[in-house]
Amino acid sequence: MEKKRWYIVQTYSGFENSVKQDIERRTESMQMQDYIFQILIPEEIVEETKADGTKKQVVRKMFPGYVFIEMIVTDDSWFIVRNTQKVTGFLGSSGNGTKPVPLPPDEINSILRKMGKLEKPSSSYNVGEKVLVLNGPWKDKVVEIAAINDEKETVTVSIELFGRYTPTELSFTQVSKLN
Repeated sequence: MEKKRWYIVQTYSGFENSVKQDIERRTESMQMQDYIFQILIPEEIVEETKADGTKKQVVRKMFPGYVFIEMIVTDDSWFIVRNTQKVTGFLGSSGNGTKPVPLPPDEINSILRKMGKLEKPSSSYNVGEKVLVLNGPWKDKVVEIAAINDEKETVTVSIELFGRYTPTELSFTQVSKLN
């Protein structure tokens, strides 16, 4: 059986909440809770300045016209979502009955962190620490960390290239501590 993944569903703009409610109702009535798990409409709080100069906090949709669904794609679950009113299709599906492409985990994790639904990982690395590069052109090379960016989940390392040290940005998943 496939594992649950996140997918993006296109809707008529402004109807995201009604699409979410309709999919939730259809999931329950057709007993598909084992295949359709979470339905999210990513929102963020932004500060707007009115014409008179006062500031006001407003909840704004991060992706108008899109609904994010965590599900296992089967013929039945795909049919339920695809044939919900005001749904125009899955993002990454070319039509003609082709199954949609799931969202990469790092992209959905970034969105969930912005919404406060997922904690930001804090790095266990320190500046000056030596680490091993796990993949890419510098695989198996031991490098020294020059900077850490917890927000972007990256480390900047100094890699010797043609006798000079060049700063290179790598993700937390591309490096590992030395034992």
